[in-house]
Amino acid sequence: MLAEIITIGDELLIGQVIDTNSAFIAKQLNKIGVSIYQITSVQDDKDHILQALSDAEGRVDIVILTGGLGPTKDDVTKKTIAEYFGDILVRDQSVLDNIESIWKQHVRTQLLQVNRDQALIPSKAKPLMNRLGTAPGMWMDKGDKVFISLPGVPYEMMALVEFEVLPKLKDKYHRPYILHRTLMVYGLGESALAERIEPWEDALPKHIKLAYLPNLGQMRLRLSTKGFDEVQLKNEVQEQIDKVIPYIKDEFAGFEDEEGSVEIVIAKQLTKLGKTLAIAESCTGGAVAERFTINPGASAFFKGGVVTYATQSKINVLHVSKTLIDAHSVVSAPVVESMAENALQLFQSDYAIATTGNAGPTKGDSKAEIGTVFIAIATKNGVYSKEFNFGNLRLKVINKAVNKALEMLLKEIFKN
Repeated sequence: MLAEIITIGDELLIGQVIDTNSAFIAKQLNKIGVSIYQITSVQDDKDHILQALSDAEGRVDIVILTGGLGPTKDDVTKKTIAEYFGDILVRDQSVLDNIESIWKQHVRTQLLQVNRDQALIPSKAKPLMNRLGTAPGMWMDKGDKVFISLPGVPYEMMALVEFEVLPKLKDKYHRPYILHRTLMVYGLGESALAERIEPWEDALPKHIKLAYLPNLGQMRLRLSTKGFDEVQLKNEVQEQIDKVIPYIKDEFAGFEDEEGSVEIVIAKQLTKLGKTLAIAESCTGGAVAERFTINPGASAFFKGGVVTYATQSKINVLHVSKTLIDAHSVVSAPVVESMAENALQLFQSDYAIATTGNAGPTKGDSKAEIGTVFIAIATKNGVYSKEFNFGNLRLKVINKAVNKALEMLLKEIFKN
């Protein structure tokens, strides 16, 4: 069962807007056994959209479009879809009623004709009711293939996928079960890891695929397979996991959650244990805290954090001793350990992370080489730190520091 996602909008092609819709749709379809064959981005242009529709129809079973359904003249998707299907636009009363209801409840300005025209859809289309906006989703059958058009506004699209698209696809198609298990590995590069697990990889069954996913100091090994016997697939993949772990046991840090991030694994474990976390950041500038707080439910375990970027703020806010800083430099093991210990006390947490370093391009208040980062983990049982050098590219240094801090915390949590 294959699908293609077509995103529509000049703003995507010039980099003004990042395409997050495709990632969300792909993940949701994968959960119900639909594989994504291709993702295509096209202009707000009739000919370009028509060509993309034609190409996709020849490749896949399900075509999903997002974008181009607004009320303004540059939104051409509905008219283009009608042309592709040899159809005309007609007013759908249920969609118009929804628009008028939204206007009555949430909008104080007058309902204009251009807004009423949002209720025009191809006569062959089934409307997918958008309770969060005026642009309806549309479902069109063509033989045994399905074309689905969704608004580009992310929260509107997400609601339609969850409450309209997925249930209808599950009813229409008999789908396989798709299984992914992802192992997190730290401290080995891609080449070194591949060499180490080569005997195991060579013996993998053909229906189980292996992917290497490197990410700045972190490696992920993803095992993927699909079929109609869920129990058998899970048993087969677990058998392979049991075989590979002895090759990587010193660097293995756990399994990545299906949501796709190490911070969610940490969050779930902290919540399960009833433990809490605090963070004190310097060179990472709040990036470690953001990795947790961007996800819902962080308040269950995350006590708080401080970004003590300037040296004086480390003294004033975290009460790091000026004498300690003068003796060892602001980028040092004693300072980062003091930051972590004081954050632990300040927020009364069970764990604390601290970072300090020179991300570049200049050295700032420390003579430490650019790329030098110290990371500390503090618990009620003590504190320890490690020194790293992550190179001389600022963004790379920051991102590697964030990943390494999460790795250190994960390993500390799983000690208990």
